Amino acid sequence: MRLVIAEKLYQDILRHLIATFPNEGGGFLIGTLAADQRTVTEVHPVENVFEAEEQFHRFLAEDGAFQRFEDDADARGLVLLGYYHSHPDAPAIPSEFDRVHAWPHFAYVIVSVRSAEAVEMRVWQLQDDRSGFDEGELAIQPT
Repeated sequence: MRLVIAEKLYQDILRHLIATFPNEGGGFLIGTLAADQRTVTEVHPVENVFEAEEQFHRFLAEDGAFQRFEDDADARGLVLLGYYHSHPDAPAIPSEFDRVHAWPHFAYVIVSVRSAEAVEMRVWQLQDDRSGFDEGELAIQPT
């Protein structure tokens, strides 16, 4: 899986996730799908509604956000490609919590934010049997 994202949207994600540090932040990726390439055309930050004392290592999107963004994307001929979130002071690799809550065929962008600085962004896709993730290729395009 290859995920293409414009530099401006890449920077928007980083700014959002740095602002949520030391807690996790996240949002949705909307765009187009062609063969094995996904092109992000929009990023939509959402509020973390997980219990406040657990937000440093857990993220839960506001109620109804997934359905709202999926319906809006469909209505405009776009696709809800996946989801992005941060791992504060942790590597940009999926956790067991991520695996249990992920869906196959979605792109999962994870950003490692350490000491309020984004240090790494990687993209993952859950395997069909849900046993783990495969890393994808992340391509940042100049805007």
